[in-house]
Amino acid sequence: MRLGIFSDVHSNLEALQAVVDAYEKLEVDKYICLGDVVGYGASPNECCEIVRDLASVMVLGNHDAAVSGRMEYSYYYDAARNALDWCSARLDPKHLKWLKGVPYVVRWDNLSFSHGNPLVPEEFEYVFTLEQAAELLPELDQIADVNFIGHSHLTKSFALAQGEVNEVVARRFGLRKHRKYVITDGSVGQPRDYDNRACFTVFDTESLVFEYHRAEYDIEKSAKKILDADLAVNFAKRLFLGV
Repeated sequence: MRLGIFSDVHSNLEALQAVVDAYEKLEVDKYICLGDVVGYGASPNECCEIVRDLASVMVLGNHDAAVSGRMEYSYYYDAARNALDWCSARLDPKHLKWLKGVPYVVRWDNLSFSHGNPLVPEEFEYVFTLEQAAELLPELDQIADVNFIGHSHLTKSFALAQGEVNEVVARRFGLRKHRKYVITDGSVGQPRDYDNRACFTVFDTESLVFEYHRAEYDIEKSAKKILDADLAVNFAKRLFLGV
């Protein structure tokens, strides 16, 4: 089975549409969303509608939790907090109800899907450095063989074995025996790995091959929507830079 796994749409409709179009050419069987459908961008309802129709599995992101009243976000910096307030005030009640029921983690046998650290998914901890990945080693037997996460908007992958962590830098790679993996999916709507194209991934459960993909989209249109909504200018600027 081929899984289309994507994350961190962040209300960027133009990026999400480009990714959906690109997936149609990749013979995907099921779609998995790793959270943060909303936040930052100006099209939360449209993005929720698409993801709800598309994804067989959806796990909760911190922005999803914030707008649906499932976490406190008063400590967020002003621009992010204001964007969450803006989104919460405009989100259709049916989407709010949906987000209130989304799980923190979903596990399929040897596969795990969560927004952040798979050991404590409700805490939305980052895993994008070797040091953070190494913190999983003492609990290695508690995590799945392959753990897909989002949250950092980066494209970081780690192979873990007893006492050893290695970063996997390839854009396409096969999984090795006697290793466990933490794979960060990148971001559809707000990439931060210096590539401004929308990021999405495919995992083949039979061949155990994982692939990062990118799709160009109309950044100017998405950025203009952010500015027209009077959201933070930086949320628009960073789309062009991929940071």
